[in-house]
Formats: sequence, C-alpha cells, structure tokens
Amino acid sequence: MVWVKLIICILVIFFSGQRVAKYGDIISEKTGIGQVWMGVIAIALITSLPEFFTGISAVTLVDAPDLTVGNLIGANAFNLFNLALLDIFHRDGSIMAIASWAHRLTGWFSLILVVLVAVFIFVSSRFSAMTLGWVGWYTPIILLFYLFAVRQIFYYEKTHLAMKEARPYPIEISLRRLFIYFGISAAFIIGAGIWLATIGDEITQVTGWGQSFVGSLFLAFTTTLPEITVSFTAMRIGAVDMAVANLIGSNLFNLTIIPVIDLIYGKGPILAQVSQGHLYTAGAVIIMSLIFIAGLRFRTGRILRLSWFNISLIVLFLVSAYLSFIMA
Repeated sequence: MVWVKLIICILVIFFSGQRVAKYGDIISEKTGIGQVWMGVIAIALITSLPEFFTGISAVTLVDAPDLTVGNLIGANAFNLFNLALLDIFHRDGSIMAIASWAHRLTGWFSLILVVLVAVFIFVSSRFSAMTLGWVGWYTPIILLFYLFAVRQIFYYEKTHLAMKEARPYPIEISLRRLFIYFGISAAFIIGAGIWLATIGDEITQVTGWGQSFVGSLFLAFTTTLPEITVSFTAMRIGAVDMAVANLIGSNLFNLTIIPVIDLIYGKGPILAQVSQGHLYTAGAVIIMSLIFIAGLRFRTGRILRLSWFNISLIVLFLVSAYLSFIMA
C-alpha cells in the first residue's frame, strides 16, 4: 500500500509541478523578469517547493531530520544526474557545448554551499555546544551566503547577459488568472510534499532501510520531478539555458532550506542530529558540481550521445546511491 501512495504522490508532484513551472514562467515573462533570474531564482524556487514542504513536514510530523537533510542533498545529486540525462537526450550535440558560460557563477555558488553544508555536518556532530539558542551556528551563514549569491547573480545578469529564448507557453492570459492557477497548482505541490514525508517514514519502517538512504534516493527522486519536467520541456523548445539554470538554481536554493528547517525543528541544531552518511552524498555532489563547471569551461563533443561529462555524472550518482544504501 505504501508503494501505491508513493506512486500517487509522484503523479501529483509531476503534473502539479509542471503547471506551477508553466504559470510561473508566464508570470515572469509578463512582469519582465530576466531569463537567468527566472531560471535560477524564480523557476528554481517554484520547482523546489516539494523539497521545502517535505522538509518541514518531515521534522514537524514524523520527527525525521535525516529524511529532510537526505532529501535536500540527494535532490542536488539527482539534479546533476538529470543534467547528464539532458546532455544525452539533447539532439544537436552536447548541451554543455552551447550552454552559456554565465552558469559558471551559479555553479560555483552551489559548489561552495554544498562544501559548507558538508563541513557543518562534520563539525556539528563533534562540537554540539556550538549553538545559537536552539539553532546551529551555521544557520545565519547559509542564509547570508544565499542572499549574497542571489544578489551577485542578479547583477551579473543585469550587466552581462542578454539571453533571448523562446517561451514554451502562450501568454494571452491576465495576470489575475495566472496567479489563481499558480496558487491552485502550488497548493497541490504543498499537500503532496507534506504527504511525502509520512510516506518516506513508512518506507523506512516497511523496508528497514535507513532514513538517510530513503531521503537521499526515494524522496529526492520524487521531489526533483518538477525540476526535470521543466528542464526537459525547456530543452525541447530550444531554451537550453533555461533548462540548465533551473537545475543548478535549484541546487543553490535546496541547501538554503536547511536553516529554515533548523529554525522550525526546535530540538537543537538539525545538522547535529543527522547521520554522517550524508557526507558521502555531499562528497559526490561536490565532485559532480566541479564536473559541471569543467564541462562549461572545456566544451565537449559526444560519441553516440555519450561524453566524459555525462558518463562521469552518471557514474558518480550511482556510486553515491550505493554508498548511501550500504551506510544507511
């Protein structure tokens, strides 16, 4: 029965996430938001709603911080894995050969943030006295870093970029109706995200698998469905930079959810309560992020749609999933 629930939840997130991204995209176009800003910030935030609400419900309803952290770090690994799939399925050569170099800035920021989170997990388990009330000392650092990154990305786009891509959806609709449709779709995402946390807890009880593994694999896969749906749609219409920006922007936003969950948790710093097994997934994300940045720097070709770029990302993802499983 738990697997039926998971399938239903996946379908709800898949279709609702597609609608949220669709209406968010049109709203961004009608209000004049830039494309990099839209992909990295607006659409990434929209498609990361499942991670956000799954994290909240995981700590408030089932008291499972490992599910939360595993989901967030695992979602970043899935996003980079999905980027490899985009590269494979892109028809006109490697996607990295035509993607804008502007994504390097977001790539570096997301890389630095996952390094910081890995360090915070390692340190928090050994120095539990380092707290700010009931939250970790790292919480303001992550929030301030994200705000700084967003500001830098915004000004970089404003001064350097003029990305003009086709829109996947018509915009002959009033803003009022757009916001209504957007709100309804987002409500389904929120409900599915809350339900998903309880399903993840049920899976750990039924299978005996650890929370870190379930969070890093099953919940991460489900909650990244909106990202991959939007990115594949963008790629099909030729909006390559929008597809890439959505995935990398989501990686930046996902880890910023940790301090929000830390404030809500209330039982002490959340990173001091989680398994060290998350460091394996974080390590894989760090290496995969470096590969992404290198892929932008060293433009690559493909043989039978395979390249060092997509093969490396896929292998690292599979290795991290295996290590997460055996360490659970």
